[in-house]
Amino acid sequence: MSHLADYISTGVIAFKSITLVLGGIVTFLAFKAYRRTHATALGALALGFGFVTVGAMLAGMAHQAFGFATESVILIESALTAVGFGIIVYSLYSE
Repeated sequence: MSHLADYISTGVIAFKSITLVLGGIVTFLAFKAYRRTHATALGALALGFGFVTVGAMLAGMAHQAFGFATESVILIESALTAVGFGIIVYSLYSE
């Protein structure tokens, strides 16, 4: 593998890790707000951010730990991100 590929791989791992941490914090805070208020919209918001965060995590795991092809990883992440954002949109329109 070339030096550029090593740097890119390291960068992807670093940004996926940051995404996992920040997404986990947002999900936790939204869930905490849901538990405090019992507002369905906040529960859906937490679930949506959870899907987006888990999508990033599963994609990274599939690639790094299980050797999935890049195309498969992109498909997994894109599908879970789309579902997560769909739930987030729902949470913003629900009462």
